[in-house]
Amino acid sequence: MKILMVCLGNICRSPLAHGIMEHLAKKNNLDWEIDSAGTGNWFSGELPDSRSISIARQNGIDISTQVCRQIQVEDFDIYDRIYVMDYKNLNDVIELARDNEDRKKVKLLLLEGIVPDPYYNDEQFEVVYNMIYKRCLEIVREEMRS
Repeated sequence: MKILMVCLGNICRSPLAHGIMEHLAKKNNLDWEIDSAGTGNWFSGELPDSRSISIARQNGIDISTQVCRQIQVEDFDIYDRIYVMDYKNLNDVIELARDNEDRKKVKLLLLEGIVPDPYYNDEQFEVVYNMIYKRCLEIVREEMRS
């Protein structure tokens, strides 16, 4: 399975989701390809936010080699699932979709609610990490059962 994680700038939430899902997939011997992207291009070519790198590292996950990029229409051809962090991301990614097949691939990461953007609040990075980890673990377990 190929999964793309998407947030606004691809520096906080989606790199964490990318790293967490990749870690869990490897841990469970799943042959999954995980990547992340942002709906905007402000940080393309840069590393994730240092606070995301730090909270991931504290939890045994290295996201320091990820490179931020913007989502492209071609990503619909590559990825089976595209998980977004909030409703703005959802709308922006759906706008890129070419047809219903593309739109079916796009879902909010959380079943209820959104993953808040921690960019302006240092204290939110751990909360966001835990939210994402919990949901990624659920997704892995669901897939292993099916």
